[in-house]
Parts: sequence; C-alpha cells; structure tokens
Amino acid sequence: MKMLNPQRRARLERRMVGSTNRWRFPSKPFSGDLLGLSQRCKALSVDLDEALKNPDRLCVSQIQKIFSETSKNKPVQSREADVILECLGSRWELHQPQLFQSKTLSKLYLMALAQSTKRPTKELESLLRAQLPGKIKERPPTKKMIISLKINDPVVTKVGFAMALKSLYLSQVEMNVNDVLAVLASAHVLQISSLFQRCVAVMMKGLTPSTVKSFYLAGCKYKEEQLTTACEKWLEMNLVPLVGTQIHLRKIPQELLHRVLRSPRLFTFNEFHLLKTLLLWVFLQLNPKVQTVPVQETVLAFFTSFSRKCSFLDQDTGQSLVPLFLCLRLHGIIKERRPLQVTCSVVGEETPGLCARPGFLSLLRWAWGKASLESGGDMAHVKDLTTQAVRFGLLFNQEYTTHSEVIAIYGFFFEIKGVRHDTTSYSFYMQRVRHSDVVCEHGPVSLRAERLVKYEIRAQTLVDGQWQEFRTNQITQKFGFSKPSCKSHALKIHTVGLPIYASFSFIFPMS
Repeated sequence: MKMLNPQRRARLERRMVGSTNRWRFPSKPFSGDLLGLSQRCKALSVDLDEALKNPDRLCVSQIQKIFSETSKNKPVQSREADVILECLGSRWELHQPQLFQSKTLSKLYLMALAQSTKRPTKELESLLRAQLPGKIKERPPTKKMIISLKINDPVVTKVGFAMALKSLYLSQVEMNVNDVLAVLASAHVLQISSLFQRCVAVMMKGLTPSTVKSFYLAGCKYKEEQLTTACEKWLEMNLVPLVGTQIHLRKIPQELLHRVLRSPRLFTFNEFHLLKTLLLWVFLQLNPKVQTVPVQETVLAFFTSFSRKCSFLDQDTGQSLVPLFLCLRLHGIIKERRPLQVTCSVVGEETPGLCARPGFLSLLRWAWGKASLESGGDMAHVKDLTTQAVRFGLLFNQEYTTHSEVIAIYGFFFEIKGVRHDTTSYSFYMQRVRHSDVVCEHGPVSLRAERLVKYEIRAQTLVDGQWQEFRTNQITQKFGFSKPSCKSHALKIHTVGLPIYASFSFIFPMS
C-alpha cells in the first residue's frame, strides 16, 4: 500500500464573477474563462481588450471603482494616515480611500504593497472588505507605508501639487487662474482625470492677453486639443483689438500666430490694422529690451530704415517670417501712401529676391497703382472671397444701440452698421453712401452709378465658454445710391453674448 504524499496540493480558491454562475481561479490572471472575464470587465466599466493586454489595469480599475463609490463625499474619519507620499522634497500623509482616486498613486501603492508583504493578495482583500457596505467594523491597525514619486515636470509646484492632493478629499477645490496651470500639471502627473478637466474648464474661461500663451503651450504639451482650440479661437477674435495693443503680444508663439493669421474667422478692423499688429509683433521680437508698447511712428520708422535694395524679409532675420507676411491681404492696404511705403520696406519693391515670393510685387504695384481705379475698382487679381477678400470689422459693445463706420475703397464709400433691436436681437448690414454725405480725407472718388460687389457678413460672440457664429451666404449684388439697391442683405442674430465681433468681407468682381 502506497503512502500518501504528506504535502497536499494547495486548494484553489474560487471566486464568482457577475450575477451568473461563472467561476474563475484568482491564482492566474486569466484562466481561459473569457466569458467570466467579460462579465467582470463590464461590471467595472473596463475595456476587455485593454484588460487582456494589461491585467494590472483591471486590478487597479476595480480598486478605484470600489473606493470612489464608498468615499465620494464621505468625510475622513479622524485617524492616522495609511500612506506617506514623498514628493517635491516634502512628506504628504494620505489615506487609502482617497489615495486610490489617483491612478499614479494607486499603482505606486500596489507595487509597494507587493514588495512589503509575503501575502499581498490577502492584505488587499482585507483592505477591500473594509470598504464593503454594511455594518461599520473597526479597522485593524496597518503598517504605515511610504511611497515615493519623482516629478520631472517643471510646471508642477508645491502649491499646485497640494491643491491636487486636496481634491482627493473634497468634491470641489477652489482655484484661481494664477494657480490653475500648476494644478493642471499636477493632475496630469497624478492621473486625476476629473481634476484635469476642471482645470481645462477654468483655463478656457480665463483666457486673457497675459495667459493665452501659457495656456496654449500647456494644451500642446498635455495633448488637450479642446484647450488649444479654445486659445486659437479666442486669439482669432482678440489679436487685433486687444492683444495687439499690449506688450503681451510679444509672447505669442510664431506657430500660433501663423495659424491665427491664416484663419478665415480672424477679426480685424481693416487690413492695415492687421499689418500694424504683425509689424509690432516683429518689432517686439527684435527689440527684447523694449518693455512698453511703442507708438506707431517708432515701429514704422524702424522698418522704413531698411534699405530698399535689401528688404527686411530678404535679410537673414526676416526670412523665417515670410509665411506670416504671406497671410496678409496687401491689396486691402490702400488708404494712404505711408503704410504702403512701410510694406515695401518690409517685403521689398524691386528686389530680385521677391521672385521667390510670387504675388507680393504684383499685389503692391496693383494696390497703389492706377489699374483698379481706371477699371472702376475691379479687383482683377482677387477671385476667392474666403482667402482674398478685403475685411472690415465692427466691435459691438454693450453700451451701443447703433454702431457704424464709413469705409472707402477705390473711390467707393460704404457704411458698415450694427443695430441693437432689443436685449438679445441684433442686425448687421452695409450700404453704399455718396462721398458728399461723409467727411473723408483727400482721395479718389468714383462716379460710377453702380458697383458689383460680392460680400459676406459674419458675427461671432462668446456665450458660456462656447463661440457662437452667424453668417450670411456669399452674396453678389449691384450697389447703387438709391433704395433698395444701396443696402445689403442684413445678418439678423439672436444672442446673449457681448461683445459681438462683426466682420464684413467683400471683393469687387470684374464688371
């Protein structure tokens, strides 16, 4: 008779998964019971394919789900901390239920648990059992564990990191615009998604000339497209009327400025205002010691000082800026000779190097030449309304009931106008006016009774952090001096947003 082996095989524990009679062995991550695993992942809101690739994620997700449900809005009992986190040269005392709301800290704790005990699974089950609903049991004493986290992100500060840890204990953490960038970086390191998204929301509502650069770069760094898009749209509206008047214009990255200049939604009072803004940006890049916004004549004198034999963009410092100036619609800069002289000093007039930049020379010569005037204003070089139209803008503020400007181009005069009908109703339109009815500087006057115009009117405003956009179709119309031909189609809108950025884009087709 054979003797029995005194060392019996350890009995496998079995665990039920889900509400059906499906069993699996916890000693192996996945024992082939895919149906049971699928049920478990579904109950924990975990993607099955990801769980198969990374079994550790299933464990962390399960623990986080249990702790988030039991610790939500639950006050921390007055007891000693379970974990000491060493980070940024400080020691932070944390409690297990709150710690598991951070994916980073959860993984660090589980790794430390596995290394500090021979039976980490039993310790973890005991920890989870204490979180089950029912009669509150006295928690057995546990050894205080120390975990360490090294952070290489220079944006993370002690204040921001402390606020991120504070969010583990409070459902809402107050933060201001000055601290939000450090809190965002800390939330990214700790992998606290809810806090990260709250920071993004605060940043989108807190865009100003002084914050748009840092918020945009943060969106690029952490791949938060929602934030970078919000920065771009905000700058499209405020580059000329707001940022272009402050020293903060210097901080705008060239890549962001290029994207904004190319946008069809860009708001500007006219093309010369946009040119002045770009010239000021270049001036501030080349004169870093200047700490205040210079007067316009100082900037213009700086660029006219360059020799016409070698324009600014033909020099080494200017060649990298060519893409920015290619975004300008120079044919719209026609009001006076001074800006055209400055433009020639920047892009060149008769320089052979202009051959590498087709379009500049022809546009400049045509812009101040006689061709358009002699042909009754026809813009022979302009075909596409979206990318080539001459733009004019009105910034309709809260104090206005009506707001209008008179514009002159190639001897034709138009009034662009906005009207408030009630607290939420507005209309925007343009109409042709006689030169004798307006006060204007010396310039050409067209005697043509009719002028064919292709135009589009657009209005944009910010409401609850989202941009509302209204626009007409692209309309071709003959403008005369008498009604109804003197007035364009009106863009009628209803909105609670202010200010309203109204843009009028048009070209004079061949007639």
